[in-house]
Amino acid sequence: MVTHMFSRLLLLLSFSKGFTGLAKEQSWNNHSLHSLPLDLDVRLRRLDLSNSLIRQLHMLALPYLQQLNLSSNQLHLISEGAFENLTQLEELNLSRNELGNNLGSNTKALRSLGRLKTLDLSMNGLDGDAAELYLQNKSFLDHLKMTGNVLTRLSYKLFEQSKNLKSISIDDNLISVIQQGTFEPLRHLESLNLAQNNLVYICDFKLRQVKYLNLSRNSVEFFVTHEDEQLYMLEILDLSHNKLLYFPIIPKRNHLRYLHLQNNMIGSFKAEAAMVLEVNTLYRNIMRERTARKNNFHSSWRQMPVIFIDLSFNHFTSFPVETLSFLSSLETLNFSHNCLRKLMWNVRKDNSGRRRQLYFHALKNLDMQSNGLMQISPLFLNALIRLESLNLQDNAVQPCDPAGRLQNPQSRWQSLNASCVVFGKLTTLKHLNLKENHIQVLHPNTFKETSLLTLNLAGNSHLTIQEGALEGLQNTLQSLVISEVYLSSNVSLPCMSALTYLNISNNDLDSLPGAFSCSPLKEIDIRNNRFVSLNRSMTLALSAELELMYISGNYFNCCDSEWLTVLHERKIKVPDINSTLCFTTNRNVVMADLLRPTSLDCTFHPEAREVHFGQLLVIVLFGTVILTVLIVVGRKVVCWFYAVTSPSLTQTFTVVFTQHKCSAMTK
Repeated sequence: MVTHMFSRLLLLLSFSKGFTGLAKEQSWNNHSLHSLPLDLDVRLRRLDLSNSLIRQLHMLALPYLQQLNLSSNQLHLISEGAFENLTQLEELNLSRNELGNNLGSNTKALRSLGRLKTLDLSMNGLDGDAAELYLQNKSFLDHLKMTGNVLTRLSYKLFEQSKNLKSISIDDNLISVIQQGTFEPLRHLESLNLAQNNLVYICDFKLRQVKYLNLSRNSVEFFVTHEDEQLYMLEILDLSHNKLLYFPIIPKRNHLRYLHLQNNMIGSFKAEAAMVLEVNTLYRNIMRERTARKNNFHSSWRQMPVIFIDLSFNHFTSFPVETLSFLSSLETLNFSHNCLRKLMWNVRKDNSGRRRQLYFHALKNLDMQSNGLMQISPLFLNALIRLESLNLQDNAVQPCDPAGRLQNPQSRWQSLNASCVVFGKLTTLKHLNLKENHIQVLHPNTFKETSLLTLNLAGNSHLTIQEGALEGLQNTLQSLVISEVYLSSNVSLPCMSALTYLNISNNDLDSLPGAFSCSPLKEIDIRNNRFVSLNRSMTLALSAELELMYISGNYFNCCDSEWLTVLHERKIKVPDINSTLCFTTNRNVVMADLLRPTSLDCTFHPEAREVHFGQLLVIVLFGTVILTVLIVVGRKVVCWFYAVTSPSLTQTFTVVFTQHKCSAMTK
């Protein structure tokens, strides 16, 4: 009672002074509070009491407060009049508390916040009935978040008193049933997040006002919309991580731009025609239509203004050429991690019996990573008239030999279609990823007719790059990755006058190929090779534009480090210099130490090579043999001299010496 009167008195005093103070903010985040602070400024506009230990909330005398954060406390009781004086409160965060308790008092307290615009009730253990009580008298509410509660069904009564909602997040609940009329009356609703629930199907989608719909991580098996002439505002549809067997049937007239279908079971039917037939049959059964003449599925897809589709991690064994070609605005297609082995041109024939040439008029980015692709139809490549980026990583694609195509013009498609890809057909291509394709040979002029800016050849172990393989890319290629291919220093490469990024890590290089001396490189990676030193003149040439260089994993000679001084003087960054070692005759040194004024034991010249133990042993043995020969020859000379100069003495000497030393000679 005393506390209540004191709060009222503070409120009256604040009004009686008639001050017009500036907006204020105060944070008590992570202060382990058990109750409200006593010295709160009544002029506060924003108050953060999150991550504390508050269990009960009583009167708040903060008439100017607009934002209140009480998340991550232990709040289970809110007094009925706790919020009566918060007449300007617009944002209230009550997430991560225990508001499933004391519903009577708690819901009455929130009922007084009639002008609330944003409410977060996430992770409070609320069921459907509790949620209805908390949403009473919320006619101004724009944004509602109830993530991580225990709602199992959504009733049409849930939002009866909050029909101005623009965004709703009820993700990570247990919802399996949504009554008709739950969302339809919310005419201002633009964003609806129902991800991570237990929804199994969407039989007749009718939310024409919604722009963003997230149904990911449910158990949705199909998504069907009745075909009508109504305009739907839907722009983003996320159906990823479900159990879809078919493409969704989207509203015929829509604004859909982004469609997420990854991690489903679409494409289980081997033929595209069979899939289309099944989708149309499903539609007629659900909508109880008797006519079988119309292709409702393709009818809905023809008018979709989609620019992005993610179909990764599905079960496609063939590429749905016709279905996707209807999307005339499609710019980005992610088709990675499916089950394609051959990308064939499975298109219906025209009236004359010829295969039609369809086109992907807007497709710029195509991701085909990890499909096991070995073959791509030339007709499919012909359809990619604007392709700029192609990711073929982790497949089994082999580039064709352009010379072989010229030699056999009559049968070129029959031979090339079986085992290799003609990249020269992709004249608009700028970015190509051929990493980990087990490519054996890059033939001359492989990419000559393209305009590549980036090329990734990493992970193709034992790749042979023939002379002229990169011909035609000298003036366009800006990024080249040829790591992990066991590249040697004698590789023949052209002068790349536009190259700014080079990755030649994890190879067998002991010197930089001279072709790169004319490249304006800004970043180079030479890690994990066999470099002992870097050519000083080459380093000087590279340092003109170089900004970043990685060098670790080599075995540099500490006494031949002029190149490192050049890098240091030109202020080129070497991020891994502290983890890079060099060697002297008797120890290893961290490369960074070479840039400090220290005494270094260099007992051999920079050009000297390390003397191996085997070489030293040969030298010692050779010296021993020479010394032994000299001793034997010397003894023979001495014996001969005495025999000539003193006969008498020689006889006496000979008897004694022969017995001991010169028995072999006297014989």
